[in-house]
Amino acid sequence: MATVVREIERKYDLDAGGSAALDAVQAMTGTAGVAAASQQGEQLLDAVYYDTADLRLIRTGVTLQRRTGGEDAGWNLKLPAGAETRDEVRLPLAAPAGTPAAGTAPGTAGKRTAAPHARDDGAVPEELAALIRAYTRGAALAPVMHTQTSRRVVRLLDGAGQTLAEITADHMSAESADGSASWDEIEAELVAGGPALLTVIDTQLRRVGARPAATGTKLRRALAGRLPPIGAAHELPLTRHSPAAEVVLAYLRDQVAAISRYDPLVRRDEPDAVHQMRVATRRARSAMQAFGSIIDREATRPLCAELKWLAATLGQARDSEVMLHRLTADLTAIPPTLVTGPVEARITAHFTAELAQAGKTALAALDGRRYLRLLDDLDVLLVRPPLTPLAERRSGTVLAKPVRRAARRLLRALAAVPAAENRDAAIHEARKAAKRARYAAEAAVPALGSTGSRQAAEAKDLQQLLGDHHDSVVARTVLLDLAGKARAAGEDTFTYGLMYQRQACQAANIEQALPRFAGRDAIEPWAVDRDEEG
Repeated sequence: MATVVREIERKYDLDAGGSAALDAVQAMTGTAGVAAASQQGEQLLDAVYYDTADLRLIRTGVTLQRRTGGEDAGWNLKLPAGAETRDEVRLPLAAPAGTPAAGTAPGTAGKRTAAPHARDDGAVPEELAALIRAYTRGAALAPVMHTQTSRRVVRLLDGAGQTLAEITADHMSAESADGSASWDEIEAELVAGGPALLTVIDTQLRRVGARPAATGTKLRRALAGRLPPIGAAHELPLTRHSPAAEVVLAYLRDQVAAISRYDPLVRRDEPDAVHQMRVATRRARSAMQAFGSIIDREATRPLCAELKWLAATLGQARDSEVMLHRLTADLTAIPPTLVTGPVEARITAHFTAELAQAGKTALAALDGRRYLRLLDDLDVLLVRPPLTPLAERRSGTVLAKPVRRAARRLLRALAAVPAAENRDAAIHEARKAAKRARYAAEAAVPALGSTGSRQAAEAKDLQQLLGDHHDSVVARTVLLDLAGKARAAGEDTFTYGLMYQRQACQAANIEQALPRFAGRDAIEPWAVDRDEEG
């Protein structure tokens, strides 16, 4: 079973050796909450790094290695998790092929036992291969570099002996198809300490000649000849004068990257991962639809359909999560004297089953060819976008119109609610219009500045309000179903009726608030500056 460790670290290059750097951090005793420094014995590490033939992992900041020696020997998969932060997924090494499994009696090697261990033949474990499928897309993983490391470690401790930070000095030797290389580096990693400690360590290391690493990983450093230099493709900040295509494609690029980034988190069942991945798919789809005059709408229509499928697939799990939280919170708010029967147990059992099935459905989709083909098609779109003649015009001029159109559609949808025959359905349509107005404005912020930010913020508030209404509608349907099953089981259904009425009251309150939103200036379409139109 894999374990996950969050790494917050900084890497430094050294001209030669790490003794001075280690001495400098040991001298921190008595400052920044450091009570003592403990120097560990030398460690000898041997690692093999794996990637695809075209280095898809390292190009996206992911590294996969099989390491022996040291305290964390095993398979290590490192995934980006923010600035100076990575999630390391660790899996212990299995027994080498041909050796008895743990617990196997002498002379019975190869015979099946009650709890056999997998044999380690150097192949990437499927548990880790699945987590990076969005990056590899089925391409084979093979060794791309072999490293040997002589490591010295200093741990900074607090008064209770707890490790605040760990500083490692490595002398590296690496071999790859490109040749061999050797270098020295320092790594400072927080354990229980805070960001301020990392800043103090940084100051100490710089005083003795350490400098921020030119590359973020050992693999990138060794394979620099096969990778674009960091910062080589420097992009100018996007403004109202940037071509419209650049602004839209930058937004799409961020959403496509987010889909791949959240993929392994969904597979690990991390909190909020399904929601964030679905939001990225919706943002990408909304941008294509809103800016069809810049990126040809007909050309992207099949992609939009596939993104809709992915969002709906992920939505099964997300909707169950939301509804479980909503009903559980509602039940908690009811006085215990008004709770009759095993209501909480029935709600929990209902959604536990739904979540399990939805999780299986989502994972099956992420492992399927349809999803991988969608990722490939999105990559192609970003490399060879089907641009229209408007794509090269200034974004401040071109993007204002579709963003303004999305705002007007939202206002029309809100205005249609009072006279709608099915008010619940009309409010749901207004909610979808709010999402489109929000995402269109978000994408156009580099071009439209504060006006775009204002529409995005106002549309987000309205989207959340209308979403709460929609959830109350769904909740009432679920409560009727649960009440029916409770009645059939001979249980008291009073509490279900009470919860139903609470949800209905919440929906009514939201409906009463809608007229003031429909008339708010903040979501009124703004006028484009005359000089910008010219």
